[in-house]
Amino acid sequence: MKIVTATFHDGSKIEVEVSGSGPVVLLPVNPKPAEGKEAEEKRKWGMDPALGRNLIDGLNDTFTVAAFDYEGHLDNHPQADTLTPENITHDILAVADAVGVDRFAYYGYSWLAVGALQLAILTDRLWALIMGGWPPIDGSYHDMLTVTKATYEMTLKPKKPVSPKPKTDSEFDWDSVEITRTEPQTRQFMTMYEALQSFDDRAAQPKITCPKLCFAGSADKIVYSEKWDNAVVDIAGPLTNKTDELKAYGWDVKVLEGLDHTGAMQPAKVLPIIRPWLVSSRPL
Repeated sequence: MKIVTATFHDGSKIEVEVSGSGPVVLLPVNPKPAEGKEAEEKRKWGMDPALGRNLIDGLNDTFTVAAFDYEGHLDNHPQADTLTPENITHDILAVADAVGVDRFAYYGYSWLAVGALQLAILTDRLWALIMGGWPPIDGSYHDMLTVTKATYEMTLKPKKPVSPKPKTDSEFDWDSVEITRTEPQTRQFMTMYEALQSFDDRAAQPKITCPKLCFAGSADKIVYSEKWDNAVVDIAGPLTNKTDELKAYGWDVKVLEGLDHTGAMQPAKVLPIIRPWLVSSRPL
């Protein structure tokens, strides 16, 4: 294992952990497992505290895995006015350049999959693309901007943080969640989704020429309350209802039965999908 440093478009620097051998796979995940109270909180939400570590270790016996905590970096260095699709692509390519590789595969989940799609459109350096938790067509860009704007407004009126109230053993009441993120942390995602309001994800499909896989849980649909302006973010719908269209565009499609957004991102569910697919898609 080695550590290299990449410089992002805003001048900030990020450490990249490189391990394994074989074709390069870039993973925007935190290599360091959560500990203590942070780990307990993640478990409460059904999250693997070692999510990034387990994804890395599940791939680096066959691939060179370059892992970088993009989300954590943006928490500490918010790109409030500059988190555009072009700059996300710039940052990811900066990681590839720091690793010293021209071609690479990329896996992103949720908003990181939003960025992954833009990366695939704006560069020809990918040998494979994996999008989890976000559909390649019919993406809920408008509704995510609505949710993000509502969240942003909440950051302007800080409240005492409280833990979300469980509805059941496995479900939480989103309306009980108080926003603890800062204004710049939230505004950077407004910047991103505002830049994507005119994006035509169908028209973009011919630009993605590498092997491509998309997946999501069959229960990945969030119907927000009035607190979030009644937005509906449907991730599963386009994969389950437009499977034939996606396949016609060249996508391999996987739907994880019964899983929601959080459940479908856990390594125990992800690795059995992405590892064999990457093996079958890797360059000769």
